[in-house]
Amino acid sequence: MATHDDRSNASSGYSDDGYYSTSGVGGGVHHFDDGTQTTTKSDTFTKDTQGFDTTGYTPIADLDKPTTYDNFEDDERKPFGWTASADIGLLVLRLALGGAFVMHGLQKVFGLFGGPGMDGFTSNLQSIGFREARILAWVTAVTELGGGALLILGLFTPLAAAGVLGVMINVLALKYKGGFFAPNGVELEAAYAAMAFAVLFAGPGRASIDNNRSWFRHPLLSGFICLVITAGATAATLYVFR
Repeated sequence: MATHDDRSNASSGYSDDGYYSTSGVGGGVHHFDDGTQTTTKSDTFTKDTQGFDTTGYTPIADLDKPTTYDNFEDDERKPFGWTASADIGLLVLRLALGGAFVMHGLQKVFGLFGGPGMDGFTSNLQSIGFREARILAWVTAVTELGGGALLILGLFTPLAAAGVLGVMINVLALKYKGGFFAPNGVELEAAYAAMAFAVLFAGPGRASIDNNRSWFRHPLLSGFICLVITAGATAATLYVFR
């Protein structure tokens, strides 16, 4: 609302159409709305008791706060989740470990790749003091062949990894004589055992048939259960049949 005085203020008698205060000093003053808006500081923002603008403007309390990149990044940072890189790593680990044990199983069962066959493997077990060597030979060979194939497919992965781990623990217990490095030490067997242990608790990854099965969703629990089974089977092999 503006105030307009149309009285003559010049000697010629013409109106100067000036704007004056609303005090009414000088008389002859009337009011009209010419579209010009005057505001005061109290009219600029409608604030609640906490000093925030309730009409949609930026909160007054935050106007003087500098915006930094770090604060923005902290607010927008997403939590860590499972990625495709982990799936690729576990797939390669499974293929390498499973492929190696399929080859070992074929050596024992069919005598392929220069292997001893079942007769030669049975004789080997008898020579190191195992009773029921024929049964143990078949159990070991089938575990290596079947466990390796399941690892490649990513099917029943905890059981497959536990079976391979049990075989390697037996080999480590029998072969270790104080040396570690190949060819006379247990370097290769320890590496296989570590790989099987990793798959047992990490799971097969999403590039597997096990994807979204119950043991896939709970790898720690399923890994621990299979580890207990493996420990019992290994103890029975070493102390009952030998």
